[in-house]
Amino acid sequence: MSKTFAAVKGMNDLLPPQIEIWQRIEGIARKLFGRYGFSEVRTPIVEDTALFVRSVGEVTDIVGKEMYTFIDKGDRSISMRPEGTAPAARAYIENGVANTEPLTRWFYMGPMFRYERMKTGRYRQFYQLGAEAYGALDPAQDVEVISLCHEFFKQIGVPDVVLHLNSLGDGSTRPAYLELLKQHFLPFLEVMSPEAKLAYEKNTMRLLDSKEAALQEAIASAPAILDSIDEGSKQHFADVQRLLIKLGIPFELDRRLVRGLDYYTRTTFEFIYEPKSGENALGTAGTVCGGGRYDRLVHELGGPEKPAVGFAMGLDRLVLLVEKLKGIERAAPTLFIGTFDGPERDDAIALVMKLRNEGFDVDFDPRNGKLPKQKERASKVNAAWFAAYGVNEHTARTLKIDNMRLAPGAPKETVEVALDALPAWLNSKSKTPS
Repeated sequence: MSKTFAAVKGMNDLLPPQIEIWQRIEGIARKLFGRYGFSEVRTPIVEDTALFVRSVGEVTDIVGKEMYTFIDKGDRSISMRPEGTAPAARAYIENGVANTEPLTRWFYMGPMFRYERMKTGRYRQFYQLGAEAYGALDPAQDVEVISLCHEFFKQIGVPDVVLHLNSLGDGSTRPAYLELLKQHFLPFLEVMSPEAKLAYEKNTMRLLDSKEAALQEAIASAPAILDSIDEGSKQHFADVQRLLIKLGIPFELDRRLVRGLDYYTRTTFEFIYEPKSGENALGTAGTVCGGGRYDRLVHELGGPEKPAVGFAMGLDRLVLLVEKLKGIERAAPTLFIGTFDGPERDDAIALVMKLRNEGFDVDFDPRNGKLPKQKERASKVNAAWFAAYGVNEHTARTLKIDNMRLAPGAPKETVEVALDALPAWLNSKSKTPS
């Protein structure tokens, strides 16, 4: 007996009709991001492991526990990308983009890989939509990317998404704040796990992200970085808030928000799904987007000193939300043409292909079969209209077309349309018939 195969755990097939939600969200993203001046980039799925260690941070769960890393045939350490910002920055530097573009705005969509514990909407192969803007230090750039996120959630129809906002200051004030944190967490060293102790030594701010029960009281009482940031960062953060208010984008100050990656500076933000009523479709973790400013990253990866700000959002979780909130509306043909055995069938098929190539949504059943069965197929794919094409229709050069979406009890509706007039008629029926 031959072996049957299953997908690798945490890596899922995307099938119709759910894939149509993905396509709709991706289509909205491409159109909206383009309107904001962002162009799409695509980077390789694998990168030099050192790229992520240097950018994301060695003392992070991503690098320490979750990356898919292997030695390739050239004896090099290669990792499947766990996030999109570092590869985009590498591409920006390697291709000398800063030399030709003083301001660069990019977006990306694609699969990422992390070997993590799976939760609702979180998988080991997951998909991210992200944006990166290089070259502008002004708070207006922070607000532009936040506004882009805010509008995107509106356009895909996800309500109750709340913007959480904080500032991490710049590199000059970070050491003093980290020393404050060290002193604060010092009495709790004995109850820390080995991973938490490593974070304490290497980057104490990571402890603020810890989920360890023994540290929650210490985290709640820890000093906030917002109280320690430099004056320039305070003014930058005030300007960001002023512009958000001007744009009518509500936000909540979140003094504990530090994000999970080491490269963030100044503005940091998350959009969190907080439904006003009913069950949270994402479970206990409602973050749907995270981002912020990372003004040192490009230079730290060997490039010029270029400020940058960006974000990433998990498409898997957004698709789950849209599916729960709105359901799946399948794309459907405007016209389904039933065919018969005989020489006219070739003409019917040729008509279907011709109309498709002219831009119309027309379908048929390549299996042929009895007409009632073909009409059942038309109903299953939610076709708006149905017409049979046989010898009589071929001779008369006319189709009798039935409305397939009548309300229960409504009288039958049939229209006669000449073959030559079908394109004009289909154009008039581009919307669902009543």
